[in-house]
Amino acid sequence: MTLEGLAGNVITKGMLSLIENNKARPSIESLTYIAEQLDVDITVLLGAIPPDHFGEVLDEVENLYNIDFDQKTDEYIKIISIVEPLLDKLNQGYESARLLEITSRCLYHEGKDGWLEISDRAAHLYEQMNLSARRAEIGLFRAMVKFTEHDYAKSLEILLHERAEIETKYPYIDPMTRVDLDFHEAILHYAVGDPESATRIMESVMDFSKKHRIFYRIDDLYRVATGHALMFDNDEKRIYYLEKLKQYGEFADDKNSLLFYDLMNIEYLICKNHDYNGALEKIEYHLKNSNVTEFYEHFFILEKGKALLGLGQYEEVLHWLDKIQLPSYLHHPFDLSIFYAVDSYKARCHMELGNLEKAHTFAERAVKNISPLPATPYRDYSFETYVMVKEKIRKK
Repeated sequence: MTLEGLAGNVITKGMLSLIENNKARPSIESLTYIAEQLDVDITVLLGAIPPDHFGEVLDEVENLYNIDFDQKTDEYIKIISIVEPLLDKLNQGYESARLLEITSRCLYHEGKDGWLEISDRAAHLYEQMNLSARRAEIGLFRAMVKFTEHDYAKSLEILLHERAEIETKYPYIDPMTRVDLDFHEAILHYAVGDPESATRIMESVMDFSKKHRIFYRIDDLYRVATGHALMFDNDEKRIYYLEKLKQYGEFADDKNSLLFYDLMNIEYLICKNHDYNGALEKIEYHLKNSNVTEFYEHFFILEKGKALLGLGQYEEVLHWLDKIQLPSYLHHPFDLSIFYAVDSYKARCHMELGNLEKAHTFAERAVKNISPLPATPYRDYSFETYVMVKEKIRKK
């Protein structure tokens, strides 16, 4: 095949000549085209890449991996196909370690075997290079795999084991990595029903962040602290952390922090003050002005349903609650409890409307889903609703 025939209308003959003579590196897109023209698998060409050119491959892989999650299609499969032919050569250097790390994550997301072994190889290379931050990222990922499977005890066990290994091997851990480890440890202690340990770690890491003037994850820390304070009736801390979050949101022009601030105030109006009309006014402002991000939309709709329930508008409540779906990205038991309780709100509506069979179905489903989770007001509410419905049926 001539250079002209191989180039077609996609690559210039000059570029092909440079590639052929090892004076230029093709992009993955160009390499894919060349493989198609030559009627060979791309792995045949990738297998010939020498170790000192892994940087170009990593650039391509990073670009694919960093596409926003909700816009991803087959990027994980593409990454696996690019890196698999190189696995035997990925034995040293940052590029090798990072390619192994990304590939292990892609294999996990695609449900393929071997991801943990490749993750171990990446961890070993990072340890050789004394890159504690990258090694910690691997440990956190391993722990959060179990978190997304809702095996919170195992997730915490893995995190504590990984953290102990990291702290043993690295005499110095950079401040942002420490904040990351503390944050995840705290939310996992909350998840297993150990709020005392979680609160202690949260307050410690916030003091650490102030001392070192680190703003990394400070919004996440304030959100978790606020949510816990609201859930367990600590008004002093709720007000303190909520105001801190508002200050951060205004300073950083962070929309999500300001939305969470409003959402927590709405939750307080409904659950503590029983000011349902005041809550509805705030909710409608956000929903009508398209001010709510996709992440928070279901939360605001849920709060609208709860406010309408307080006003006794049962048909309207069911209309809005039927719009809610449990977001696939929620895995913490506090968040799950909030959405599992939706069935309890539906049960109360059907009970008030005289649909006791439907009320029992929803109340029973809420209890079944929420029973394995730690104690929260939402869990208590679900059990109270179930008992209420059962009593109503008994008296009928």
